[in-house]
Amino acid sequence: MNKVPLTVRGAKKLQDELQKLKTEDRLRIVEAIAVAREHGDLKENAEYHAAREQQSFCEGRIKEIEAKLSNAMIIDVTTVNANGKVVFGATVDLADEETGNEVTYQIVGEDEADIKANMISIGSPIARALIGKQEGDVAEVQTPGGVRSLEIVEVRYE
Repeated sequence: MNKVPLTVRGAKKLQDELQKLKTEDRLRIVEAIAVAREHGDLKENAEYHAAREQQSFCEGRIKEIEAKLSNAMIIDVTTVNANGKVVFGATVDLADEETGNEVTYQIVGEDEADIKANMISIGSPIARALIGKQEGDVAEVQTPGGVRSLEIVEVRYE
């Protein structure tokens, strides 16, 4: 299986979620199953079936996170010597040449992407257009609305 890039922050977030699932959620679900079993007939016990469904979801998520972490290539962007170029993990300030609007994005792995937090996936059209460029360069990005020209104002590694 291919290694999947992940920032240090993204890996920490997954590790924290895994810890919570294993230490808190598992115990809560086991208790819920035990309480539901005390109510008698399991065939018609909605609480029991709901708790078992939660358990299944929890165990599935644990396996999913463990697989992601085992296949992760964790990249600490603060230690990368990129000489001002846009690389995975970099935070980039952009200016749209047509509208003048400015936006800041951090380029992250697929699992970390969150457009509301201005974190875009390495596989997104914008990120692909930015990789390898540096301050002052203009990236041409094909969007559904046509080609956008984005000037790279600043590149940071934080």
